This record gives sequence, C-alpha cells and structure tokens, in this order.
Amino acid sequence: MICPKCKKNDTRVLDSRETDGHRAVRRRRECEGCAHRFTTFERPEITKFLVIKKDGARESYDREKVEKGIWKACEKRKVTEEQVTKVINELEEEWASIGKEVPSKAIGEGIMEALKGLDEVAYIRFASVYRQFKDIDTFKKELQKLGKDV
Repeated sequence: MICPKCKKNDTRVLDSRETDGHRAVRRRRECEGCAHRFTTFERPEITKFLVIKKDGARESYDREKVEKGIWKACEKRKVTEEQVTKVINELEEEWASIGKEVPSKAIGEGIMEALKGLDEVAYIRFASVYRQFKDIDTFKKELQKLGKDV
C-alpha cells in the first residue's frame, strides 16, 4: 500500500477489523518511511455492471457517483455514514441481481425508495432533481403523495 503522505510503498498493518456487517475489512496502517498512520478499507468487488442511460448510452457503474448524489440529498440532515453505506450496499446487491446491464431508471427509483425510508426531506430533494420538477405544483403533488404514504 502506498503512503498517502510520502508516497512510499513501505507500509505495515497495525490493526485489522471486520466492519460494515462483515462486508469489509478496516485496516489501520503505518508508513515505515514517515510514520504517518492512515486507514484503508477492503471490500469484495461487486459484480460489475453497466448502467443504461435514458438516451441508450452505456457507462460503467460508479459507486462514488451514487454516494455523492445521496450525500447531496442528505446535506444538513441527521443521516449517518453507516446508514448511507448500508443503503448503498443493499441497493448494489439488488442492482447486480438484475444482470450485467441495469437501466438508470432502476437505479434512480431504488435510491428514491431507500431515501423515502431513511429521511423524507432527503427523498424530496433527490426526487426533485431526479424527476426534474418543473414547477411548484409538481413539488406539491410529490409532497401530498409522501403524506399519503406515511
């Protein structure tokens, strides 16, 4: 492992623990060169799949892109990193079971459904961008639907 501070390749593991419901290994490392300590996470590689966009274009699935979108919706909300990680892990398992190609609609709808259970404000924020609300009436209708679901 390369040290993020001095870029040397001499690091040693100080501590290893299972985390994220036994889905990942957290390793505490120390650089032999500069004594900088840092943490790494080791996860099994999920089944790679392609995302089929609305226009038919295909691109590789990017976990970071999904995570950024969820965090943007959850900004200034009482949502923990553990909750977001759990949601993403569950969604990735669901999407990978669809096949090698997953429509972006399935990804967007999955995220919205997960956010609805996690935080209603985050759900509305994500839905307003994902569904491209054009005016206040569309926004009101979504709020009314949310009120009926509760």
